[in-house]
Amino acid sequence: MEITAETLEEFKEGQLVLIDKPLEWTSFDVVNKMRYLLKKKFEVKKIKVGHGGTLDPLATGLMMIGIGKATKQLEELQGQDKTYIAKIKLGETTPSFDSETEVDQTFSTEHITKEIVEDALNSFIGEQDQVPPLFSAKHVNGQRAYHLARKGSDMELPPSKVTIYKAELLEYNFPELSVEVVCSKGTYIRSFARDLGRKVNSGGYLSGLRRTQSGSFSIEDAMSIEEFEKKLIDL
Repeated sequence: MEITAETLEEFKEGQLVLIDKPLEWTSFDVVNKMRYLLKKKFEVKKIKVGHGGTLDPLATGLMMIGIGKATKQLEELQGQDKTYIAKIKLGETTPSFDSETEVDQTFSTEHITKEIVEDALNSFIGEQDQVPPLFSAKHVNGQRAYHLARKGSDMELPPSKVTIYKAELLEYNFPELSVEVVCSKGTYIRSFARDLGRKVNSGGYLSGLRRTQSGSFSIEDAMSIEEFEKKLIDL
């Protein structure tokens, strides 16, 4: 997706930009950087910029960034189904269900075969109750769940209804897997990795994540932050 706006007024009228989020950037880092670049380019103090779906810092991939009046579209865009490529490590767990925290438990993996993994993946297809990770932005008694997690709380959040439409094994480099997941809004792939580990009578955590699709938008049409900056300079 190209930048179709050229002037400040055109950006304010609405521009949707697809960005490939870099590793270790927060979603707010992306929004703040793009807002800074736009303000600098057009020498203004304020311009609306927002995103259509959070990605964890350790994830990369597709983010939909709304500029100006396009920010009004973002709530609807957040509700679209999403596609991810998940890297999952079996035999170990972490408190955050991903590599943000250290491994806290190890489990046997000698009994696991490729066929067992594929059968387990197939069992996830359909609507289900999923328990979100405590290391998440969910609200609990007026505060973010991750604040409780970092204080040492071991409470479990209530489950949410999610739907998984596809869970296909792409690579089997045991004990690491690469899985393509197509899912509904609100699905935590970290929880999916945890649940997959349990399903194969072991442990599991998310070791890498890339969002490749959101609704009709594809990572193939996204640009890097550096490319966005260059296009702005060239306007």
